[in-house]
Amino acid sequence: MEDIFCSVLTSSQYWHLPRIGLGIIAAISFKLPLKVAMETLQNLESFVRSAEEGSFSAAGRRMSITAAAVSRNVAVLEQNLGVRLFQRSTRKLTLTEGGERLLTGVKGKLEELSEAISDVTAGGQEPSGTLKVSLPTTVGMDYILPLLPAFLARYPAVTVDWRFTNRQVDLVGEGFEVAIGGGFELSPSITARILTPLHIVAVASPSYMEGRPSPVTPDDLFALSGILMRSDTNGRIRNWMMRNRQGREVAARMNPVTVVNDPAPMVKAAILGMGTALVAVPDVAHHLESGALVRLLPQWYADAGAISLYHSGRALRPAKITAFVEHVFEHFKRQRLAEKFAGSRA
Repeated sequence: MEDIFCSVLTSSQYWHLPRIGLGIIAAISFKLPLKVAMETLQNLESFVRSAEEGSFSAAGRRMSITAAAVSRNVAVLEQNLGVRLFQRSTRKLTLTEGGERLLTGVKGKLEELSEAISDVTAGGQEPSGTLKVSLPTTVGMDYILPLLPAFLARYPAVTVDWRFTNRQVDLVGEGFEVAIGGGFELSPSITARILTPLHIVAVASPSYMEGRPSPVTPDDLFALSGILMRSDTNGRIRNWMMRNRQGREVAARMNPVTVVNDPAPMVKAAILGMGTALVAVPDVAHHLESGALVRLLPQWYADAGAISLYHSGRALRPAKITAFVEHVFEHFKRQRLAEKFAGSRA
């Protein structure tokens, strides 16, 4: 990593490296105190984000710190390097020649260096503090909340602040450290790891299907009472294109007899025998196992993407986030939930 910094510094500036590149490397290699290395990394991230965004305020929003803190971090970096990195005006920031060279040298390596320091830091710190997490209601209640007792027993210094909602939250803007769900907007400050595929399947209660012919293709769903969901965001009813294992795709046309705005009442209405519903496998897995619901069209499913775990602050990630992320992934892998939730395998 030393060559990243050497390539953008003059020979006289090279001697500042013990507080920049070499300080970080020494802290990692010899397990010295990481305070200086971590502070320097945050200064570098402040510089890179400011260059990308063109202002300290926008960089601060991405990093979840104040504009004043970003400005201070960049000033410290400039002082340590002995080089002015930005030309500042009331309207915008402009990179100097030295700033452009530094950005070229570190931009592609910043995440790699951040990960290395985060791993070292997490290994040397006891996870602690408040962990603010956004979770979808059903998946959160059925598959994440049950992991909490073991997690808190292992990390008693962590306090959880969990919000159950099916909307896509703004991690940075709303102060969430972790979110579970799908379709979140990814920015350079957000990392996403896939937990499981999100497949949509057709279900109904045994009582509703009694005396009715089972559908053979998605076209046949229109003959049955449909339980559909209307989006709170755009007011539209969601329609699905279903596919089978041979790759054939057919639009699932539903007869909208009942319309709700959340997956949980869709599932409840199906259990009550009000009709058929197209819902995500994790939302109905327990009900399919218990027999409260049956799957229709077992060879067909719709692909809605994936359920992922998102977290912000990749640079200098706190130990509590690393511990929680690994705890969740270990459980999903051990229980083989990705396979269980795949509509193509059900």
